[in-house]
Amino acid sequence: MKLHVEGAELSSRITGYGDTWVDVGGVRHHGAVLLMPGHAVEAWPIDTFDALQAEHFARLLERAPDVVLLGTGARLRFPHPRLTAGLASRRVGVEAMDTPAACRTFNVLAGEGRHVLAILLPVQPASSPQPVLNPSNGYVNVNS
Repeated sequence: MKLHVEGAELSSRITGYGDTWVDVGGVRHHGAVLLMPGHAVEAWPIDTFDALQAEHFARLLERAPDVVLLGTGARLRFPHPRLTAGLASRRVGVEAMDTPAACRTFNVLAGEGRHVLAILLPVQPASSPQPVLNPSNGYVNVNS
């Protein structure tokens, strides 16, 4: 999906997204990413929800966000409270949503000048099995 942004610094705005990528300022990034307005896009070390650990969230405190958006992939999933306890103790909000919704929400909050941080997991992680059509028999195989 392509997103249009008006009146905001385009270099740190999400301009499109797909199953395995997100475009920020018109530049495509594959896999999981960390975004903050006015900062370079960073690769996030994991690309699946089940691999999230408390230390991943604890490292976000040094960036002092007001709110953390967690794009959880294709569907909404809530992290266990023990994973985000460090952020909660510092009164940093954590909002979980599917990744497409997180992309749209990031642009709105960043456009309002909020100090928002987004972790966007891909809708279809590279580590997930990929269906492939077998031309010899017409069946769909799953490559892992």
